[in-house]
Amino acid sequence: YLHIQPNNESFIATGFWEPNKEDLFRIRKEFEQDDDEIREVINDKAFRKVWGELVGDEVKTAPKGFNKEHKAIDLIRKKQFIFTKKFTDKEVLSPNFIKDVDNAFKAIRPYFDYMSDVLTTDLNGVSLLK
Repeated sequence: YLHIQPNNESFIATGFWEPNKEDLFRIRKEFEQDDDEIREVINDKAFRKVWGELVGDEVKTAPKGFNKEHKAIDLIRKKQFIFTKKFTDKEVLSPNFIKDVDNAFKAIRPYFDYMSDVLTTDLNGVSLLK
């Protein structure tokens, strides 16, 4: 998503805004089973420099059927999985703006590769694609 607005309100965003019930459950189950890989992706220094932290709406405690004390509860609580990057007016008007946006979207690729794997396999890693 690309949003251009004056007064330093421009930004790009990407991720999963409103995953359907089945996808949300599958993502949460993956985090419950093993959160190491997603944390490696989203905590990578170069990734964080561009995209910052994972944001989005979340439930207050734990989704139904999940342990509120689980070590990955910070991820499991999420209902949305979004990253945003803000731009100043000066950056938007810069000749390098399109290149900067392109580079930012290239930097998010490991996140989408991970999430694509999650959403196209079962918890045993078996492909759901036919």
